[in-house]
Amino acid sequence: MKNIKNYNAKKYGDEKNYKKIEDGIYKYRDNDKIIYVSSISFEQEANYEEGEYADEISQYPLEDILDRFYCYISDFYEDINTSDSKICYLEFAATDIDNIKSLRSIIGKHVYNKANEDRVELIIE
Repeated sequence: MKNIKNYNAKKYGDEKNYKKIEDGIYKYRDNDKIIYVSSISFEQEANYEEGEYADEISQYPLEDILDRFYCYISDFYEDINTSDSKICYLEFAATDIDNIKSLRSIIGKHVYNKANEDRVELIIE
């Protein structure tokens, strides 16, 4: 993943449902739980065995990112993740704001998986 940037989804303008906590981080209530969300855009890299277009977002390194930062995908933005776009958009969510803050540390970085002997390592540089 490269060219990782903040994405301000239009839905975050709905102040009835989303409350801005800080730049790029919003919260909403899901029944009795508070959920923190943040959206990013990025490009995949075929040379790291990632998908080529936005409608085919690769499982890796995405799953490793979710595991590392204790979050999950809450919106795939299917209307803009299309087969004619190389830019991907995802919304990440967590019940702990610190996990979302930590996730946002990948903005502006290069994130990929690297095989090391008998395991695969998530690299963030």
